[in-house]
Amino acid sequence: MIAIIALAFGLVLIVEGLAYALAPSLIELVLEMLRALPDSARRQMGLLAIVSGLLLIWGAFQLGLTL
Repeated sequence: MIAIIALAFGLVLIVEGLAYALAPSLIELVLEMLRALPDSARRQMGLLAIVSGLLLIWGAFQLGLTL
């Protein structure tokens, strides 16, 4: 279980690192756009990310992932 959590965090860090390494100026633009959004819109985006992540995990288990 700990290995899967470490793997998941590692994959997230790789994706985040790629964004900063390949397009650092784009990250600044995205952050400025996020600052302009109201709190409710940012909260909805966060909830959408959570639901999407849960659906991906559920799908992985449906495809045969076992712990």
